[in-house]
Amino acid sequence: MPVEIEAVQWTGSNILEIEEFVINEGGKQFDTVGTSLFIHTLEGSMRAKPTDYIIKGVKNEFYPCDESIFKITYEQV
Repeated sequence: MPVEIEAVQWTGSNILEIEEFVINEGGKQFDTVGTSLFIHTLEGSMRAKPTDYIIKGVKNEFYPCDESIFKITYEQV
């Protein structure tokens, strides 16, 4: 059964878009160091590199996904 998700691709420079997407009721869910983005996930902090997608999970959690994996796993609706 298909599941609809929300995601934004990290380009290394679209920090305002990421900030709008990733902030939830728990506050800021990420940090940046250069072009690396560190997403605070349920499993701890995970590094997202430019071209990775940031996915919003079913419990309003966020996590990075490699672009190649994202493109074979999901389709745009």
